[in-house]
Amino acid sequence: MFERTSIGLDVHARSVSGFGIDGVTGEVFHRRLTPDFAEIRDWIRSLPGPVKAVYEAGPTGFTLARDLQAAGIDCVVAAPSKLQRPSGDRVKTDAKDAMHLARLLRLGEITEITVPSAEQEAARDLVRAREDARGDLMRARHRVSKLLLRQGIVYSGGPTWNGVHEGWLGRQKFGAVVNGNLEMTGCGRLVCPLAAGG
Repeated sequence: MFERTSIGLDVHARSVSGFGIDGVTGEVFHRRLTPDFAEIRDWIRSLPGPVKAVYEAGPTGFTLARDLQAAGIDCVVAAPSKLQRPSGDRVKTDAKDAMHLARLLRLGEITEITVPSAEQEAARDLVRAREDARGDLMRARHRVSKLLLRQGIVYSGGPTWNGVHEGWLGRQKFGAVVNGNLEMTGCGRLVCPLAAGG
């Protein structure tokens, strides 16, 4: 579909920089916006239509794209790794990024990615959160194991990080190296009785 105005949006958590190019008159539009979807929609609707908007995929997700599409505004999300970057321009600003996106959209040089449904995005977030938590758990276990190893405490009772191992962890005491003030509790937690009032 032909769009008269190509709009680039540089989207961040606390601000959005919008840049529009009217393909008929050559007029340009720039506005610094809040991340309020209603404000973004109102600004886009104030531009000569029909319009098409683009922003880069990133940590803000796809909620803006779904909101604009639901409001009847053609909006695509660009794959950041496929964007052409201006050579030699080392000064990066939100306004320049928005202008660059608008120009690429005008030239048909945007590689679009599929905007997932809210349910698909929620499932992805859940999978990522689980992977992050699993990574945190593995790093914490590794730190506890290395702390014990530095103290010369080595578990040899079979598989680790189960009920038997947890009981063994709870019975470990540290010597003078740490002033005897740290004790292991269940699940490998370290507590300091002095800090806890004990």
